Amino acid sequence: LKRVLLQQLMMVQKTVLKVDICCEKCKQQLLKAVSSLEGVDKMEADAAKGTLTVIGEADPYDIIMQARKAGKYAQFVSVGPPPKPEEKKEPEKKKEPEKKNPPSCPIGPIVG
Repeated sequence: LKRVLLQQLMMVQKTVLKVDICCEKCKQQLLKAVSSLEGVDKMEADAAKGTLTVIGEADPYDIIMQARKAGKYAQFVSVGPPPKPEEKKEPEKKKEPEKKNPPSCPIGPIVG
């Protein structure tokens, strides 16, 4: 029974969090913090949707805690099996203009 529970805990899963990403610097800080976790295979932060998607064996609770250490409040949207691999397509290269931090951007961790 213990072995079955451990296997379920250590399986690859897709964790989606709702996170407020107000600028490129905030996005980079969030990705850096979460990427330091063991078991993270792939990450994607979508500022327009306000989501962070993490695929791997990392514990969803640890992902939330790392996001909060980066100064971002995070909530679970979903935790489940990863998407099935699709046929690889050539990625389109888009160059985004560099954005400056808005005056309301809370750079750095929240103290308190």
